[in-house]
Amino acid sequence: MPVLISDANILIDMQCGGVLDRMFRLDQEFAVLDILFEEELRDDHPELPGLGLQTLSLQAEYVDRGIKLIDEYRRTGASSNDLLSLALAMQEKCPLLTGDRRLRELCEELGHETHGTLWLMNEMYRAGLLSRAEATAAYDAMRAQGRRLPWQEVSEQLRRMG
Repeated sequence: MPVLISDANILIDMQCGGVLDRMFRLDQEFAVLDILFEEELRDDHPELPGLGLQTLSLQAEYVDRGIKLIDEYRRTGASSNDLLSLALAMQEKCPLLTGDRRLRELCEELGHETHGTLWLMNEMYRAGLLSRAEATAAYDAMRAQGRRLPWQEVSEQLRRMG
């Protein structure tokens, strides 16, 4: 089963949209950096491991790579945990799920595969885990809770869903 490394934004988007449980029913495994979970998710989202979220650690070689990413790309505004999550995705040789535009741009610059909330919502739709009406309701809930998404692209995606 393929692994996807996620940042905190994606998981929060899914929770705000009420579709977190469906995300974990996809034919994927989801993981986050152990430090990110402890610092950003554990207090407000302790249920995530029970749903299937794995926490992974960086191996020494990738700790060094993560530190280099932080030193080199701090200027982008990406957080240290986001850059360490990218190092984890590199270590695991898998895509990074992120809702952070700057981190996505960095991934593109480095040639590392990345996906976001819209891609994940589409995957759930394609897998039959989410109807168009449910996707619309999820996006409405995300918007009501102030989630930052490319809303024009959301509208286009919903239109394509029929």
